Amino acid sequence: MAENHQLWGGRFTDEPSEYVQSFGASINFDQKMAAEDLKGSLAHVAMLKHTGILKDDEADQITVGLQQLQKKLAAGKLKFTIENEDIHLNLESLLTEEIGPVAGKLHTARSRNDQVATDMHLYLKKHLQTIMDLIVKLQKVVVAKADDNVETLMPGYTHMQHAQPISYGHYLMAYYEMFKRDYDRFEFNLKHTDISPLGAAALAGTTFPIDREYTATQLGFTDVYKNSLDAVSDRDFIVEFLSNCSQLMMHLSRFCEEIVMWDSQEFHYLELSDTYSTGSSIMPQKKNPDMAELIRGKTGRVYGDLMGLLTVMKGLPLAYNKDFQEDKEGMFDAVDTVEQSLTVFRGMLATLTVKTENMAYATTHDFSNATELADYLASKGLPFRQAHELVGELVLKCIKEHKFLKDVSLADYQKLSPLIATDVYQALDPKTAVERRTSLGGTGFSQIKKQIAEAKLALK
Repeated sequence: MAENHQLWGGRFTDEPSEYVQSFGASINFDQKMAAEDLKGSLAHVAMLKHTGILKDDEADQITVGLQQLQKKLAAGKLKFTIENEDIHLNLESLLTEEIGPVAGKLHTARSRNDQVATDMHLYLKKHLQTIMDLIVKLQKVVVAKADDNVETLMPGYTHMQHAQPISYGHYLMAYYEMFKRDYDRFEFNLKHTDISPLGAAALAGTTFPIDREYTATQLGFTDVYKNSLDAVSDRDFIVEFLSNCSQLMMHLSRFCEEIVMWDSQEFHYLELSDTYSTGSSIMPQKKNPDMAELIRGKTGRVYGDLMGLLTVMKGLPLAYNKDFQEDKEGMFDAVDTVEQSLTVFRGMLATLTVKTENMAYATTHDFSNATELADYLASKGLPFRQAHELVGELVLKCIKEHKFLKDVSLADYQKLSPLIATDVYQALDPKTAVERRTSLGGTGFSQIKKQIAEAKLALK
């Protein structure tokens, strides 16, 4: 009779085929959690010793073996095999090579189900903090850039049409607020990630007198799952993470879209550093905003990571199913993509040049000050709707005559309305228009400075 040499193979008589082994193995990607798996095992054996489930000398022997594996992992000397399927069985096999059969006692009161869940919680908790730190670093660049451009004028847009003049610093602070919400979402995600599933075993807990609070403390978790079924089958914290990543990437993508447009010859509001641009293999004059485009493109793969896991989860009965093997690659991919995107974007934003003259020119060669004229008339007592209609008619007349509102003579203005005086030209000046918008959250310089001061204080 044939034998099955897998660590779980006692009930089986035949070996899985090489193709099936390869299809079912996860070691090619879950080895990313080797450090977390060893950390979880060290906490588990410490608990087995603490509770007397294992004798002190056995627990100490296992601990030393695990510590040796940690050193070898750090030195890049551990070799993993598909035959051992996943990171858990690979490390157990390596531990057995290190210390002998006593290694088999490590799995007392534990299952790969709670083991892998613990690994993912540890892995994601670490990277959540990294991503939050990267968001703060990006926010600091945004705020510094805004601080340098409080009085840099540009057209504000709605429907991609010139709407009203605004400050570029005000524009930048809008993204600061988006990234602030992103940070808050990841911080909330941390609450659901900072929970220990260890000790839930396969699905029903264990008959051994374990101490789950002890292992949670050892691993730095602030809480434990209250239900063993939930502990091994919960992937909400990963879905939440991928959702948060998707929103963050959406914000970066919107920002990148504007950078790509504004770096173009048609706008030329910005110029990217050579460090964050590339050339063409055929057109010598080209300077392409590839990094901005790539971040914009990578947003789609993070959306895919989210939809992939949601689809995996939607029909799974409690508790553990092999489908859960598909929960990791998307998480790993999103972590790598978001961390890289935040790092590249931060450098790209910090080094781009703002073409202040071009931005300002655009605010004086458009009709984005039309609202100022309507407000001017309303402040003189004319009903706003009537003022709106008069200004609209004047804009149409100016378009036909190829001129702008600042070019209209005072005599023509007074034909439009006797309420208009010489102070109208001051009201139409883009800088005045921006500076006067001092309502809370507005683009007025005093309001932007207030936003920046509050942001600097928060970022400390």
